Amino acid sequence: MTTATTDHPPKVQLDRSAWVRAAIEVLAKEGIAGVRVEVIAKHCKVTKGSFYWHFKDRHDLLEAMLQYWKEGRIRDIVKQTQAEAGKERERIFHVIDVYSAARNRKGMHIELAIRDWARRDPAVEAVVEEVEKIRLERAGSLFLACGVPPSEAASRSLLLYSYVFGQSLMTFDREGPEAAAVRHHIAEIIAKA
Repeated sequence: MTTATTDHPPKVQLDRSAWVRAAIEVLAKEGIAGVRVEVIAKHCKVTKGSFYWHFKDRHDLLEAMLQYWKEGRIRDIVKQTQAEAGKERERIFHVIDVYSAARNRKGMHIELAIRDWARRDPAVEAVVEEVEKIRLERAGSLFLACGVPPSEAASRSLLLYSYVFGQSLMTFDREGPEAAAVRHHIAEIIAKA
């Protein structure tokens, strides 16, 4: 029995989540206007036909993208701010270190694209606000556990995230000994007891 061989590579099949991940990559590079079925299909080197097996239309894809981003952000926020009793101050330092030590260009491009999209779409803005609320509440609970009064805990939570997001937009050496010392000094100021 002989087996037929072909010179054609097997067709790539994308599932719903692969389309969403690819769309988020396009969003990070081109903004919301660039998130089009044709663009994503080209990015994935597939035809756009399989898109319609997984989504009703572009709006359905956009909703899936937003849900994917929201769930991922909340999962990461909870993971980064979860602390054992008595170790909350250490966790604050960890959050600052994780978000400020390494520069994740792709992550920041996604974050900026989502926020730009939110400026134009009230439904997206509501999701971003929901994520921000959770982000600030989770950080605030760390400060509260350290004995910081509620009003100050809220301010420090905002300061913490303003610092890590703001510095991620800046260009400077994040790896050198001076950068580590600056991060540590800032963390001491934010997390002071």
